[in-house]
Amino acid sequence: MTFRIQTLNNISVKGLERLPRDRYEIASDIARPDAILVRSADMHALAIPASVLAVGRAGAGVNNIPVAALAKRGIPVFNAPGANANAVKELVIAGMLLAARNVCSAWDFARRANGDDKAIDETVEKGKKQFVGFELPGRTLGVVGLGAIGVEVANSALALGMRVLGYDPQITVQRAWQLSSSVEQALSLDDLFARADIVSVHVPLNDQTRGLVSASRLALMKAGGVVLNFARAPIVDDAAVLASLDAGHLHAYVCDFPKNVLKDHPKVVTLPHLGASTGEAEENCAVMAAETVRDFLENGNLRNCVNFPEAVLARTPGTARLAIANSNVPNMVGQISTCLAAAKLNIADLLNKSRGEFAYTLIDADGSIPASVVEQIRAIDGVLSARVV
Repeated sequence: MTFRIQTLNNISVKGLERLPRDRYEIASDIARPDAILVRSADMHALAIPASVLAVGRAGAGVNNIPVAALAKRGIPVFNAPGANANAVKELVIAGMLLAARNVCSAWDFARRANGDDKAIDETVEKGKKQFVGFELPGRTLGVVGLGAIGVEVANSALALGMRVLGYDPQITVQRAWQLSSSVEQALSLDDLFARADIVSVHVPLNDQTRGLVSASRLALMKAGGVVLNFARAPIVDDAAVLASLDAGHLHAYVCDFPKNVLKDHPKVVTLPHLGASTGEAEENCAVMAAETVRDFLENGNLRNCVNFPEAVLARTPGTARLAIANSNVPNMVGQISTCLAAAKLNIADLLNKSRGEFAYTLIDADGSIPASVVEQIRAIDGVLSARVV
């Protein structure tokens, strides 16, 4: 069987190489694609063909993808968490240094110095006192969100001699193992803001995180604090940050999201969304997205899926595999098993996982599964998609 993959952006060759050409046809303009690989293209207004079985995002954020709508169609959306973590971490560290040493405003001052070299020297000596900064060792960094990026930021800050507070009530076991034991746990967001000299946010954008960095939380920070935002623009309340900067309470704001209201402020450093803009990060994201999409198409497994549960089942030799996405309602597995039993198909192995309102089932049945049985399963109320892999 040949799978057809549509690319909506230029996907790194390193990633596409993970899809063997003898089994995969890949193009930006392709009819009836089985899967879509995307980076930043906006898919919300895109008519997604009925043939699509999966969407792979070569990056971490999925705001450009209609995740909920695809889930209702039984289409998993995969991302690449952690693949760009080092790239973002390095830029966060750079952002702390830019803010601490007033590098951007000092650089602009030096570039605007006029006259011969002697005159420039005199200007520099007179003006440099306005750019006196601070050093990072001994300062406290508060990291909001301890996923792949937040953990790397926290660990790197410790290596710089900083004290680090972390806050993430949903931290995974995997990330907890990776996090240095020297990172202190903040009891709440307010506790973190009150104790931190610098706050860096690393959370996804949703209803709970929108405006997370608010006027009330900025007021809790020590005078001369710094806020870093390399996550998503709306996580920070721009008006609140500007008011705090203008009042002299906040020292600097560094973010990856230029806006007219921010970009010309002398205490704001806005970068052009460079967080994951390294060749290495693009390759890592493409490789991870391609591999998860391939595993799903060929084995039905779900890894790094944002709208269905993680579901990985080793293949049982001599069986056919049935992959089913369904609403998380009672007796779904029972109805599916009844269909298989009526066709005299023995279940060799089964995995059923649920996540919120959706569930996913993998079944290895002895022999082959007739198309008529798959159609019966698809007809069950609540089944969103079903296929033999």
